[in-house]
Amino acid sequence: MSRSVAGLAILILFLGGGLFSDIPGGRARERMRPMEDGSPSPSASPTFSIYLPLVLRGAGTAPARQVNVPQLVDPLGAEFSRMAIFWFGKVTPVANYADVRAAYTASELVVYVAIFDRRLWFNPDPSPSTLTSWDAVTLFLHLEGNVGSAPTPSSYRFIGGLSNGDRSGRYQTAEQGTGTGWAARSISFTALAGWRGERLNDDGDDRGWAMTFRIPFASLGRSGPPPEGTVWGLAVMVHDRDDAAGTPIPVTVWPESMNPNVPATWGRIHFGMPVYTPPSARPGGTVTIRHGLNGMVVRDAGIGGYTNCGDGLDYWTQWGETPDPGRPDFNIQNQVDIADWPCFSKYYVIFPLDAIPPGKVILSATLTLYQMGNAGSNPPSSWIQVLTTREDWEERTLTWNRAPLAWENMGGTRVDPVRNWPGWPGIPYTWDVTRAVAEAYAAGQPLRLALYSADGDYHSGKYFVSSDTEDWNAGGRPTLTVQWGDPAP
Repeated sequence: MSRSVAGLAILILFLGGGLFSDIPGGRARERMRPMEDGSPSPSASPTFSIYLPLVLRGAGTAPARQVNVPQLVDPLGAEFSRMAIFWFGKVTPVANYADVRAAYTASELVVYVAIFDRRLWFNPDPSPSTLTSWDAVTLFLHLEGNVGSAPTPSSYRFIGGLSNGDRSGRYQTAEQGTGTGWAARSISFTALAGWRGERLNDDGDDRGWAMTFRIPFASLGRSGPPPEGTVWGLAVMVHDRDDAAGTPIPVTVWPESMNPNVPATWGRIHFGMPVYTPPSARPGGTVTIRHGLNGMVVRDAGIGGYTNCGDGLDYWTQWGETPDPGRPDFNIQNQVDIADWPCFSKYYVIFPLDAIPPGKVILSATLTLYQMGNAGSNPPSSWIQVLTTREDWEERTLTWNRAPLAWENMGGTRVDPVRNWPGWPGIPYTWDVTRAVAEAYAAGQPLRLALYSADGDYHSGKYFVSSDTEDWNAGGRPTLTVQWGDPAP
């Protein structure tokens, strides 16, 4: 996939150098056009139809997917890959897909939205009222959580529009809730865009664009970051324009049933990672769950570009709709250069929990994957994140466009490139999924997981053994190890 980017150079967004590469099955990668602010710009594409059901969460709170954001020192630089990630949308000629990374520092909330988009259009003469008639992103925050039937003064929306390197502030605006609607406000924040493609405002195919929001806590009336455990309401809208006439395209939203004027329909942003503390229990036993072990069936599938970046597929009509079942291995990959999105890859797996006796307490649970390779000749390490999902799927039909959205991120593990091959079953890496297993077990559901990364460097792909590997390597299949206990009297 092209050269690695030194220090992420702020998502290439803040790079500005001329980077080129070839992607199998596609044309040479177009030059990344950094914004004057330093952001790289990907292309924007049409929005999509909402396709996943909203799931209710928790008592006394609105339905919500949740993103647990870490506090970092340098989220747009050395710690870019440690930002929490979630995603939404589809990849088609007229629909947008977006990866969203989020983190906070001692002084600001940082949200980076990378959008797969075939056609990029911006307004050469923008105004606050017309920003969303062109390629743009709207970020919603509600400081009291995802509650309420109307925007209150604790509700904010920040709009950032695609531009060609404009840093004047003309391509951003902010609004605050009034109790019945929204009103424009003079709020200090930054929305910086970057794009990847041939040129803006034409009918040629591009690759995508990106928007970086930096929202100072002081601009929200706070002296610093919220205490760990604080929950705000969060929602995102991606607006798309694909031609000069402005042919209407549905807005792409997260969560999928959000109403911009009803904070109770938004998702949740949780500051810090929740900690699971099991109830008092006496140690009971350990269960190992692996495909083929004692007749267990563990379904899994990789989606996206695999190891060949979707070679042979049309990126806009086939890439997002083509399943790839039955492979003995899978790839997990992401990067900041949106031009390479055909190489991005995720992994989904479902573990049955029937082998855990009923009425027990989950003490610990570990996911183990066995690494067997990586992209590139001198790749960086990756921070691979594990997230829960709540919808069922079938391996033979799972695709990028049809895969479930993440319900909540549960943490991550650093995975290094393979430097000294130890032989099969591969190099084991583990993820703590105790809270995820406890929640699924309590709900009487299987454990449904997705794994993805927020990496920024080129050649970030890490290859692992799947459940479909042959029996000679059965020990290398994805494995869930659960320790359970008997409730204390």
